[in-house]
Amino acid sequence: MATTNFIPTIWSARLLHNLQKSLVFGQAGVINRDYEGEIKSYGDTVKINGIGAVSVGDYTRNKDMVDPEELSDHTRNLVIDQSKFFNFQIDDLDKIQQNPKLMDAAMREAAYALSNVADQFIASHYVHAINTIGTDAAPIEVTKENAYEYLVDLSTKLDESNIPTEGRFAVLSPWFEGLLLKDDRFVGSGALPADDRLINGVVGRAAGFLLMKSNNAPTVEAGTGVEANSKIIAGHNMAWTYAEQAAQVEGYRMEKRFADAVKGLHLYGAKVTRPEALAVLSAKRPE
Repeated sequence: MATTNFIPTIWSARLLHNLQKSLVFGQAGVINRDYEGEIKSYGDTVKINGIGAVSVGDYTRNKDMVDPEELSDHTRNLVIDQSKFFNFQIDDLDKIQQNPKLMDAAMREAAYALSNVADQFIASHYVHAINTIGTDAAPIEVTKENAYEYLVDLSTKLDESNIPTEGRFAVLSPWFEGLLLKDDRFVGSGALPADDRLINGVVGRAAGFLLMKSNNAPTVEAGTGVEANSKIIAGHNMAWTYAEQAAQVEGYRMEKRFADAVKGLHLYGAKVTRPEALAVLSAKRPE
């Protein structure tokens, strides 16, 4: 594809579409995009406006209520502090010899690479969760007998924080899903609805969660010679927010080669706004 036929707006849209197809932590069922707004450059700030708690009092007939309270303003800033790029070339000889859709395939690969890094960034925000089971120093040893039970415990943590039951998710490490597959309570949960199957990484439902699997579930090194602990992140998408933009996608002709090249810039940021809506299990893989 010659750069003379390169339309940046079309390829920017294609890049974002492919990014969203690849995200697990960054998809709508896991994190909200309510404040995406207009992102133009690195360092942009998205203001998240909210209000404080409203008091409730007893009403007595024929008696005046107290004066109305002033609502406190809870404004948080989501800073677009991540800026990643790609830059690849396609030689003219390759364009002749390869499939004519080579550029499209390369853009899909670029989107996957960007989304993989973005997913890891989003997942790293688990550290702000209020509800935790186990710690880095004392992780929970999970087995096929208790894996399901700890999902229930995560659900209970969210119940105690008054988090809605509808729309809860949990993102698992592959080995954790492997343990669940040995438990009849998970295997016998039945087929997923069609809408659920469209969600990236989805593997089933259990303990009130829509379960997804991702190699980007965080791990923490426990020490020399000790296997890393996995973080099983559960919650509701009200807990955190994500904003992204393919700020620039440009095609250009390489000066010293017979080749077209494409470079792109991906800007994004994430913030936990309701830490009580996240619950994290620090899990040790059975030996």
